[in-house]
Amino acid sequence: LGVGVAGLAAIQTAKNMGAIVRAFDVRSVTKEQVESMGATFLEVEIEEDGAGSGGYAKEMSDEYKVAQAKMMLEQASDVDVIITTALIPGRKAPILVNQEMLDVMKPGSVLVDLAAANGGNVAQTQADEVITTENGVTIIGYTDLPSRLASTSSTLFGNNVAKFILSIGPQTTKEKGVFQIDLEDDAVQNMLITYAGEARFPDKITPFNPPPPPVKAEEELVEKSAEELLAEADAIQRSEFVKNAGVASVAALGLLAFGLNADGEESTSLLATFALAGLAGYQVVWGVAPALHSPLMAVTNAISGMTALGGMLLLANDSTSSSLVPDTPAHWMGAIATVLSFVNIVGGFLISGKMLDLFKRPEDPKDYFELYAVPSAILLTGLAAGYASGNLDTMSGSVAIAAAICSIGAIAGLADQKTARTGNVLGVAGVTFGLAATAADMSLAGAGTAAFEQVGLLGATGSAVGAAVASQVGPTELPQTVAAFHSLVGIAAMAGAAGEYLGNVGGLDGGTLAAIYLAVFIGGITFTGSVVAYGKLAGMLDSAPLALPGRDQINLSMVGVIALGMAAFLNPSLGAALGVDGLTPETLQLSSLSVAAVVSSVLGLHLVSSIGGPDMPVVITVLNSYSGWALVAEGFLLGNPLLCQVGALIGFSGAILTYIMCEAMGRNIASVIFGGAGTPTVAAGEKVEMEGEITTGTVDNLREALLDADNIMIVPGYGLAVAQAQFAVADIAKKLREMGKTVRFGIHPVAGRMPGQLNVLLAEASVPYDMVFEMEEINEDFPEVDVTVVIGASDTVSSAAEDDPTCSIYGMPVLRVWKSKTVFVSKRTIGNTGYAGMENPILYKDNVEVVLGDAHDTCEAVRSALSS
Repeated sequence: LGVGVAGLAAIQTAKNMGAIVRAFDVRSVTKEQVESMGATFLEVEIEEDGAGSGGYAKEMSDEYKVAQAKMMLEQASDVDVIITTALIPGRKAPILVNQEMLDVMKPGSVLVDLAAANGGNVAQTQADEVITTENGVTIIGYTDLPSRLASTSSTLFGNNVAKFILSIGPQTTKEKGVFQIDLEDDAVQNMLITYAGEARFPDKITPFNPPPPPVKAEEELVEKSAEELLAEADAIQRSEFVKNAGVASVAALGLLAFGLNADGEESTSLLATFALAGLAGYQVVWGVAPALHSPLMAVTNAISGMTALGGMLLLANDSTSSSLVPDTPAHWMGAIATVLSFVNIVGGFLISGKMLDLFKRPEDPKDYFELYAVPSAILLTGLAAGYASGNLDTMSGSVAIAAAICSIGAIAGLADQKTARTGNVLGVAGVTFGLAATAADMSLAGAGTAAFEQVGLLGATGSAVGAAVASQVGPTELPQTVAAFHSLVGIAAMAGAAGEYLGNVGGLDGGTLAAIYLAVFIGGITFTGSVVAYGKLAGMLDSAPLALPGRDQINLSMVGVIALGMAAFLNPSLGAALGVDGLTPETLQLSSLSVAAVVSSVLGLHLVSSIGGPDMPVVITVLNSYSGWALVAEGFLLGNPLLCQVGALIGFSGAILTYIMCEAMGRNIASVIFGGAGTPTVAAGEKVEMEGEITTGTVDNLREALLDADNIMIVPGYGLAVAQAQFAVADIAKKLREMGKTVRFGIHPVAGRMPGQLNVLLAEASVPYDMVFEMEEINEDFPEVDVTVVIGASDTVSSAAEDDPTCSIYGMPVLRVWKSKTVFVSKRTIGNTGYAGMENPILYKDNVEVVLGDAHDTCEAVRSALSS
């Protein structure tokens, strides 16, 4: 009874102990506070507000008191404990529990009268005494409860005094070292009795009266007829059909254009292979769990190392030298593609294996992957037997089919943590079978012993480098490592395409020439775009987007140059029209291909540089998709179905992940792909000003809040990875769970620097799967959360994404942590911004406390405090 500071504290304590709590206060403004804490607010039938000056209650009318007594009599017979806190300044405490109410209470019931010092709210209260009524009801009338709870009282009082002193001046200006008293602040001007040597009390103090609760506008509900609802449904259905018909029409035109320009049945067969593999990849990628998006990208990145196949075939082409040193430009291009591809293959699979091992738990059954060596040995032995029997060409095709199936199975296996490691093993098998089938194709092409020795030496060198890189990579370094590996795929694709042209100058058909040019174009964008992404993710480059004047026009002009170059490459006779008629066809083609390599590399650099740091997780998925399309182009130029199949799988995988990430971040997918095209280089509108003051808390505050809370949410960000605090956080969650509390982790889809990175980090610390939830699963639960702890996250929990149209992350779906009852944010410093380079407005909210310090040190301190 009485919902002031003491009453709210009593509600919270009782709720934490599992009690059913009801509360009553004559001030209607307290209803929302009571209900927000999970208690039931009791109301009387008469409408009358008891709010008085200074936030205290006023004397109520006699009619109201009669209605209140009736309600209280009903409650007294039902409840077990009543806590009274009602006081009126300058007057005796009102009697809320009279003798009639005491008589109907159950034996063993308890009343705690916190107003005993002012006469008490209970009829039989005796100051500083504990009495028991005739019917067995205990009434506690202690007036010295603060001294009986000295430690708690001192902590509460000390926190209040410290926060009040800070609110008077140090936090008014938001400038370090600048003190300014704000007399416009209601709390300050009410409490400050002297200022600048002059008395302010009582004449210069304006009594504070809380504003009346806002009147909620009644929404007019318009009921629609069944015909109107059906018409709306028909319109929505029609728009979907129109969209699908448009996509199908574009696809139909594309197929017709391909048919008109195809070089023969082999090209049509490759397109069919590409389409079917793409559909298979499309289906399996949607089933991959968000927690496994990082391993998915690592596995597909490793599989994209099949650019080695093109390099190996180049080394086999016209191989007459017995030297281990490449002897032609085409062979040098093949050597570059081979060695870089093996770096990607070995490094990628080792990294994905390390990540997936983190998801393994001691209670999981043992994996018997060694048994898969049996079918692998059968397949490879059959391939060797095909060499002896003269059926090597057909056996090579069969093994290539197995490679494609295993690659698709690798992604399907990543749909669940239990099968993810199997998926990685299938990926290794798929690449192994692909390399074996290509070795057979080298033999069929007449490759000499030196060519196989070159492949072995280059493969061993690349594998050694890849293994060395993988051994140094942990979950924190994963994003930039994946970006770096993507750049190798881009170079390998360019080298493979250039080598194919250099080895067959003047003897290539139009379709093959187009594939070569596209492979160089996509490879160039992938190469430099990945390098820039690596720099931004590793902190070596500024995360802010490059905003050159005429950005979109620059990109379009480069695309125009590449288009003209392709026209000249496919038809050298156009040289005269382009003003270069003095060049031979071969020279013009080589020049066009060189221009494509340079301009596409500059385009990739500019595209990714024009994208801000917060969008780097999407950029990684785009680059992942590009690496797949580069493989597809290489498959068409080599007439290799396996490269078309695997390329389609990776291309669609990256494209779907890009779509998922853009949806999660509220980004326009076309804008991200084309380097921010169509978006203003400078945000328009007036910037939203920060309101309020930042409240700093301590580890002790956080510990007490966690102990008092029942429902706890932990929201980690990239700062957790940098501080390596995942193990301390996992231990904190375990201890709280052992206390019977509900503890969950909330993960934003792009928390960290790549999709799923935080899931891998928590898996490393052995956090159970059932404690980790995606944003869409828990975002509506925050109003019911007692305490949310934000560790190392900023942009993904920023309310500016919903409130500030001028900020760079506006429109991005975020975790609404600020709706929790209490929020603690672990930050290194107040001025430290997120990856988007902007301050987080939630730091200024009343229910948020900032715990300053290194996240690792803070989490270790909380762990120690909970243990003690």
